[in-house]
Amino acid sequence: MKTLELIDPTSPRQDFGAQCALAVMTKAPQPGRVKTRLTPALTSGEAAELNKAFLVDTAAAISKAAANAPARGVAVYTPSDAALVYADILPADFVLLPQRGEHFGDRLHFAAMDLFRCGFGSVCLIDSDSPTVPAQSFAEAVELLKREDNVVLGPSEDGGYYLIGLKDSHREMFQRIDWSTDRVLDQTVQRANEIGLKVKFLPTGYDVDDAASLRRLYDELVRGPARDTIAPATRKVLAALATQKKW
Repeated sequence: MKTLELIDPTSPRQDFGAQCALAVMTKAPQPGRVKTRLTPALTSGEAAELNKAFLVDTAAAISKAAANAPARGVAVYTPSDAALVYADILPADFVLLPQRGEHFGDRLHFAAMDLFRCGFGSVCLIDSDSPTVPAQSFAEAVELLKREDNVVLGPSEDGGYYLIGLKDSHREMFQRIDWSTDRVLDQTVQRANEIGLKVKFLPTGYDVDDAASLRRLYDELVRGPARDTIAPATRKVLAALATQKKW
């Protein structure tokens, strides 16, 4: 079994300085702890398997982007004792960083701060609910962050974002945000404007966190004309679930 390196904010690395951390925020895919809004459409075990597939596809897109850009894939994970879970999920070029903080905004801010302390020159925090976001979007975020002190946002159709990219750990970007509402993106843009940061936008994506978005994903990947290269792990799980559930 391969092992993934744990990085330490108290031991910054010089080789990270020219790189952007493409960091997916992840909770270990354990039944009953992930994708709970997809039940009862799915069992807790099925929801966990789908969550794992989302992470596999997101990590693969990150690795593809990092292969052609100055970037490194990172999994910022919780709980802190779950590091071994990721050995068979993530590519070998990923590194691991434990999450900290109680509330969602704090977890995002601490993740950005810890990644900068590890030595990264820029940071993108990426959700694990949008498996169809292509590698090109992650590569574009890296390119945009090479320039001035921008904020890069990947908007989601529900009013949130699937990615936020930063050149510094601006705490204000995670304050006074109504998390898990359709106001997140607009409020984040407002925070950026308040501290004088320009906002650059990536192509819009969508989260899969309820029965309606799950059906949309199924229609796109299994029933629709989507290319085989789009989210193949998720496609495989959805196809198997469709056979069992006769969707």
